[in-house]
Amino acid sequence: MYTQIIFFVLSFIALASSIMVLVSKRPVHSVLYLTLSFFSIAGHYILLNAQFLAAVHIIVYAGAIMVLFLFTVMLLNLNAQTEPKTHFMIKMAAVLASGILLITLTGAIRGMELNSLTDPSYAQVGLVRNLGKVLFTEYLLPFELSSFLFLSAMVGVVLLGKKEEEEIKTPAAGETNLKN
Repeated sequence: MYTQIIFFVLSFIALASSIMVLVSKRPVHSVLYLTLSFFSIAGHYILLNAQFLAAVHIIVYAGAIMVLFLFTVMLLNLNAQTEPKTHFMIKMAAVLASGILLITLTGAIRGMELNSLTDPSYAQVGLVRNLGKVLFTEYLLPFELSSFLFLSAMVGVVLLGKKEEEEIKTPAAGETNLKN
């Protein structure tokens, strides 16, 4: 009973904040509404017993990507005078495409079978303990290869960054580093 109430409240918050992202006139407000939408979706992950996925969703989307969006919007300083005007035909094409998407999603949801979600064997799927057990037993080799790939990428970035710093610090031929 309580789970259904929480689900409907989170769904209402997610839908309302997603609509406000589209309707809001100020870009900063749109970014903040999108952050609220991400938090409500993380609440849905918790209801599905996927705590690790909820934590990663909050850290990656609401944390890193939304901060990047917010700084980008603030850096661009968007206002109504610089916004390009769209033609009526483009707006109608967008309405038609979103209507087709709505029809497709409605058909997909109607054909979906919900009996598999009530199976009690799926109750512990999203827990961190089970994820770690699967990750370090069945998928150990791909996990280690991806960690090696990330490590080599980080070393490459550090080396490229240091090389550019050293090039900047060296004076050109005939110049000195003396300051007046």
